[in-house]
Amino acid sequence: MGAGGRMSDPSEGKNILERVPIDPPFTLSDLKKAIPAHCFERSVIRSSYYVVHDLIVTYVFYFLANTYIPLLPTPWAYLAWPVYWFCQASILTGLWVIGHECGHHAFSDYQLIDDAVGFVLHSALYTPYFSWKYSHRNHHANTNSLDNDEVYIPKRKSKIAIYSKLLNNPPGRVFTLVFRLTLGFPLYLLTNISGKKYGRFANHFDPLSPIFTERERIQVVISDIGILAVLYATKLLVEAKGVAWVTSMYLIPVLGVHMFFVLITYLHHTHLSLPHYDSTEWNWIRGALSTIDRDFGFLNRVFHDVTHTHVLHHLISYIPHYHAKEARDAIKPVLGEFYKIDRTPIFKAMWREAKECIYIEPDEDSEHKGTYWYHKM
Repeated sequence: MGAGGRMSDPSEGKNILERVPIDPPFTLSDLKKAIPAHCFERSVIRSSYYVVHDLIVTYVFYFLANTYIPLLPTPWAYLAWPVYWFCQASILTGLWVIGHECGHHAFSDYQLIDDAVGFVLHSALYTPYFSWKYSHRNHHANTNSLDNDEVYIPKRKSKIAIYSKLLNNPPGRVFTLVFRLTLGFPLYLLTNISGKKYGRFANHFDPLSPIFTERERIQVVISDIGILAVLYATKLLVEAKGVAWVTSMYLIPVLGVHMFFVLITYLHHTHLSLPHYDSTEWNWIRGALSTIDRDFGFLNRVFHDVTHTHVLHHLISYIPHYHAKEARDAIKPVLGEFYKIDRTPIFKAMWREAKECIYIEPDEDSEHKGTYWYHKM
């Protein structure tokens, strides 16, 4: 994965690990003015087309796997199942991305339609739609704030746990990456791991969790009902088809969606060039600019371009995915050196970030004592 369709950008030919500046000479209004007006338009028909398209592809993958893999000789079946899991997880991740757009009101002009579509898509993929929508909104409002961001808050050197030091070697990094990709998303939902530290236990299923405001609590309950309904449907499916069939056809692809989601967001927010800020230095546009686009090759299109338009997404989150590339290219001349895309092959980038981005500290000789940068152990 990675190194797909290249395009001209300010980072080409430069050291991709070179730190980004921290004081932009432009405003959000300047960026919006650079974007063609039609990029802000949301079409329920066009957005629905992508849902239907992805559902059809999902069904085709299911039909082929369910019909033909059981007919294959054992050795070939062992090879065919991982191919199915990868393909199905990829297209389901595209559906998850559309659900994520619904949470940003980027699907249509109608909030009710957006929430209905997002609720169905995310619940089917074991994601509590409203709960995640609200915590994700907080993430966008406080990106890279060490005090108030909701996810991927790095540790300062003094807070590094002993196990991080013990795992600071190749086998340890393999373990850390596998753990992060497989358990990272469910643990984040259940325990708010890597998220903001509240005064008490916080998770995404408790309507009384400090993550949510009073007016949001009823919708958290609705999210829980959606997850319980899918769990019950899964139970009925197990009774009808068996554990092995449900696991192979559905549960492993859904796990793959969660793994893709963690991988994408981890790489968007973990990079040696990106700063984090404490409350003395943070402001919204500094935080929104402290993300990086990634190139997932042919998967960029499967994932509806969420991978390589993330900087734009943090600046203007309600632009629909089918306008995102055009809008990104429109603001790149304004962003200049504040825009970065890392085309490092994904597995190489994942390993590099796990090795190099261990803790954050401000530069000793810097006047910006509230600006923190990644360092390795």
